[in-house]
Amino acid sequence: MKGLSSDALFDQILEGDIQALSAAITLVESKNDGHSKEAQQLIQQCLPHSGNAIRVGITGVPGVGKSSFIEAFGKVLTDCGKKVAVLAIDPSSSISGGSILGDKTRMANLVTNENVFIRPSAAGETLGGVARKTRESVILCEAAGFDIILIETVGVGQSETVVKSMVDFFLLLMLSGAGDELQGIKKGIMEMADALVITKADGDNVRAANRASQEYRNAMHLFPPNENEWIPQVFTCSAFEGTNVARVFEVIQSFENQVGINGSFEKNRREQDKKWLRETLNEMLLRAFYNNEYLGKAFQEAEEQMAKGEATSFQAAEQLFELYRKHGKI
Repeated sequence: MKGLSSDALFDQILEGDIQALSAAITLVESKNDGHSKEAQQLIQQCLPHSGNAIRVGITGVPGVGKSSFIEAFGKVLTDCGKKVAVLAIDPSSSISGGSILGDKTRMANLVTNENVFIRPSAAGETLGGVARKTRESVILCEAAGFDIILIETVGVGQSETVVKSMVDFFLLLMLSGAGDELQGIKKGIMEMADALVITKADGDNVRAANRASQEYRNAMHLFPPNENEWIPQVFTCSAFEGTNVARVFEVIQSFENQVGINGSFEKNRREQDKKWLRETLNEMLLRAFYNNEYLGKAFQEAEEQMAKGEATSFQAAEQLFELYRKHGKI
C-alpha cells in the first residue's frame, strides 16, 4: 500500500482505472490502522459519485451454480452495454483464516471481458458470508462507472440479512431434485427474495426443475405482500444452455421500474444507510473495547471468574460494561 494516496486513487477511479479500483479496495479492506484514515477519506470523496448502479445480491446453497450463473448473466449484461462489477465473497477457514478465492478461475470467460471487474474477498468472521468492507467496495465500484454490482455470497446457512441490507434486488438461486423441495430452506430467506430461480434446468433435470418451480411459486404466495408492492418472481434457468438467463435481467428492470415509481427504491436505500450507521457504530465500539489494554486484562479476569464459578456471564458482562464507562472514554 506504500505510495498510495486517496487523492491519486480518486482521480484514477473516476477515470475507470481498474488497477486503481483494485488498489482502493485493498486499501479499504486493510486491517492496518494507518490505512483506515486514508480509506475513509477516499470513500468520502467517492460518495457523491456513487448510487447510480443497481445492486444485486445473489445467494444460494453450495453447488447451486452461483459462479456459472454469474458468468452467463454477466455476458447477458455486457451484451446490453452494461459495465458489471462482481464482488464475490469466498468462505474463510475458521481454523487457518485462509480463503479459496477461486471465483476468477470459475469465471474464466467473464474475467477477460474489459467491461467486467471481478473482486474476490475473504468473508472473514462476518455474518452471512459478506466481507466487512463490501459496502464500501460497492461505493468505489459505482464511482468507477459500473452500472450493475453483483454481490455473490458464500451461500444459504448464515445470516443473509446482511446481504439484503446492502442491495436493491435479492436473488435466491435454488436446486431441484434434492428431495422435498421445500425442506432445508428457511422461510426468512425466501421472504427476502425478490426472485427465486431454479438453476440447472437442462437435460434430464428440466421436468424436476419445472416441478420445483411450481412448488416454490405456491409457497411464495403464502407469504405476506411486500411493502414495496413487488410480487417475487419464480422461474427456472440454465446457465449451461443460456435458457432464461436474460429473463433475470428483465425481471430486475421491471423491479427497478416499479419500486422507482412508487418511491420504495429510495426509501429502501435510506433505511439501509440508517442500518449501516448502527452497524458501523457497533463495530467501532467493539473495537474500542477490545483494543483497550486495561479492559483487555479485565476481560481475561472475568473469564477466569466464570471458569471458577465465581460469576455468571451476565454478571461479568455488567462489570465489564461499568469498567468501560469509566475507562473506555465514552
